[in-house]
Amino acid sequence: MKDHNLSFDAYDELVNPKPETCEFDAVVERALSRRGFLGGVLAFGGAAMIGGGLAPKAQAAANRFAFERVPTSTADALIVPEGYKADVLISWGDPITSDAPEFDHETRGTAESQKVTFGDNIDGMHVFQSGEHVILAANNEYTNIEILWGNRPEGKPASDDDIWKGMYAHGLSFVEIAFDGERWSVVKDSPFNRRVTPATEMEITGPAAGHDWLKTAADPTGTKSLGTWNNCGSSMTPWGTYLTCEENFNGYFSAADEAHEPDAGLKRYGVSAKDWGYGWAKVDERFDISKHPTEPNRAGWIVEVDPADPAATPKKRTALGRMKHENAETVLSRAGRVVTYLGDDERGEYLYRYVSNGVYAPGADTDALMNEGVLYAAKFNDDGTGTWLALTPETTGMPSLAEVLIHARYAGDKVGATTMDRPEWVASNPRAPEVYVALTNNRNRGEKANAGGVEQTVGGPNPRAKNNYGQVVRLFPADGDHAAEGFRWDLFVMAGNPTVHSDAYAGSANVTADNMFNSPDGLAFDSTGLLWIQTDGNYKNEGDFAGHGNNQMLAADPATGEIRRFLTGPNGCEITGLTWSPDRRTMFVGVQHPGEEGSVSTWPGGPGTTPRSAIVAVTRTDGALVG
Repeated sequence: MKDHNLSFDAYDELVNPKPETCEFDAVVERALSRRGFLGGVLAFGGAAMIGGGLAPKAQAAANRFAFERVPTSTADALIVPEGYKADVLISWGDPITSDAPEFDHETRGTAESQKVTFGDNIDGMHVFQSGEHVILAANNEYTNIEILWGNRPEGKPASDDDIWKGMYAHGLSFVEIAFDGERWSVVKDSPFNRRVTPATEMEITGPAAGHDWLKTAADPTGTKSLGTWNNCGSSMTPWGTYLTCEENFNGYFSAADEAHEPDAGLKRYGVSAKDWGYGWAKVDERFDISKHPTEPNRAGWIVEVDPADPAATPKKRTALGRMKHENAETVLSRAGRVVTYLGDDERGEYLYRYVSNGVYAPGADTDALMNEGVLYAAKFNDDGTGTWLALTPETTGMPSLAEVLIHARYAGDKVGATTMDRPEWVASNPRAPEVYVALTNNRNRGEKANAGGVEQTVGGPNPRAKNNYGQVVRLFPADGDHAAEGFRWDLFVMAGNPTVHSDAYAGSANVTADNMFNSPDGLAFDSTGLLWIQTDGNYKNEGDFAGHGNNQMLAADPATGEIRRFLTGPNGCEITGLTWSPDRRTMFVGVQHPGEEGSVSTWPGGPGTTPRSAIVAVTRTDGALVG
């Protein structure tokens, strides 16, 4: 069983120790030492503002925030600014059909009930409009074992049904929602409502489809698989489909013989003979790597789903590479090519980009755009420039494109991409050709190399040894073209604690005692060009994190660098997932894992109830646009 006091990342390191330092930090440190403390590579910091490429006119931009700052909080509550309200839209276990049972706080449901109720631990989400119908798509990343089985002896499953219940809580939830003039609710009889789980049939598409490494006894063609799980971030394609991202897929595989040694390719992705305690191999043999060693290769992909067509088979898009996908930010290049930015969320891994060969034409078939293109990994230079390195058989020396994509991490190693501090969400500014990347943290900076043996030195976009706080890096594509080979970069913000530190750990100049935070994770732009930053960090509120309080969401103005806290979450939660209603008068925000890792929470139900992940609908009391 997984030690519930350890995070998933720490557990991965325990069962599969990795050397980890970070080359990106070395790039930043060299740049900082050459140009002075935080000068040049930091966008907002006194004289460094102009050195970072910020135009003087932008410095004088008017304040754009339509709310007053929310202070930090340690309350078991979700707090929004004065003049705003937050209503719970849907929580884990709530019915999505009229004949499904309501959540039972005593039993916490069954495997059958979980198939027809909302999944657990919301992460990425997006609102779609199909005619007059508003459809909310949401990822259900994982389950909190200590809560899922908290009513069982020793917190362990008492039956196979308990294990299946945990499995069906993973995946995706699609629900139609409607606004009655006062609040949003789920349309329970909508034909769009459905669950996609680890048992849902998927089609494997693209260059790796049919490769021997994707074939199993159940699927000798290597073109069909079952399910998606540990779905983290998400995005919407220009043609209105949902891209959902398989992240920490490795923690669900195990071997009946714990002495079983997986091959190097599986180890590179953290697969071992031990799982995180979910026990899926006990009820479904495909998760036993000693019997089905190629099954893990069928996970770790971007999955495309059509929210408006529940009968359509979801498609795993192998052209976008296999990794621990945090999210997939999709934009169009100047020529109309589909460009998708991809973060591989593990210490010392890489930032990627996919560029389609063809161009998007509204109404035309889009399959080729997601199956035929080039995957790249990012290389950051000390001078604030960077290059996208193509990952092909020719550049990597790997035998085939399928092998490049199945082992994208190896490909990144071979071309010399820059190792990063857990690249998480990527967000593209709709008002300017620039891309923001959340690098959430890396406590092992300077001590170890990455799992592929690539040295990670301190510097570049990863500027601090033992990076407890994280940062947001900004990329400017050459000539404003997302398909260009080159880019410039700077640091938009370095999170920190100016009440404890006076050096680089205080954070950048746009971090103050009034807006400090740690571990930026989720990023999203609204249609006006405000950047919203969501955190998944240390909420102990002591030591280096004194005054940070619970996890939170902040708004940032890219023009001025100003950052203001908008929302704070309940105890033990992560704030993640963000989308808007079609009229932008409602902001939907995900609250994941309240009561995590020993924290005490009864949110959202209150005293005597089970803590549950939920989506809240945030509106202004005057009915104006949010933010």
